Amino acid sequence: MKSVFIFIGLTFQSIVLNAQQIRLPGYDVTAVNVYMSKATIMGKKAIRVVKDSSVKAFDEPTFIRLNNVAFRNGIIEVKVLSRLLPNAPGMARGFIGIAFRVNDSNSKFESIYVRPINARSDDQVRRNHSIQYYSYPHYKFDTLRMIAPERYESYTDMEMNKWILLRIEVRDSEAKLYIDKNAQPSLIVKDLKHGANASGSIGLWVDIGTEGYFADLTITNKD
Repeated sequence: MKSVFIFIGLTFQSIVLNAQQIRLPGYDVTAVNVYMSKATIMGKKAIRVVKDSSVKAFDEPTFIRLNNVAFRNGIIEVKVLSRLLPNAPGMARGFIGIAFRVNDSNSKFESIYVRPINARSDDQVRRNHSIQYYSYPHYKFDTLRMIAPERYESYTDMEMNKWILLRIEVRDSEAKLYIDKNAQPSLIVKDLKHGANASGSIGLWVDIGTEGYFADLTITNKD
């Protein structure tokens, strides 16, 4: 068994990991190119995350990193809610998701995120871009869209300013995203770019223009 000390703000507590399962309300966390704070929204206690505006590039390491977490295979579940910031640019889509297998220097990781605004667009192409996989640093969304159109993006209905349950199941080189307890995955990635043996931490990820909220996180390791 392993003891891990976790915190959010000034609240300290300890938990014991035996079944390899970890739950919020808190972890020992590090803000990586984001600002974070505690919040209560729609009756839920959550973590509010906003990207540092000095980071101009897209699909970057912009997340709350969960320290003392080693993840290779397993399940990540979290509820997310996104709003647009008052100064959000016109291309903002409510980008919010999960980074996983994050290495120690935050220079390599996999990520799956959603664009809730696209899901209710009357433009079918935009609807098809509601969900995105990318791999940092070499396979961001624009690169993947160019070399393999449609393979790493998908559609599922969702809305801005509402809680969305994300469930990512990871096994070796494969990841599946399930939305809101749907029985079938909304996205299947068969070739995670960092390979089957990559492992690392987990990040609560946002991008430009997003005021993101995260709650009810559960991580289950299956190695």
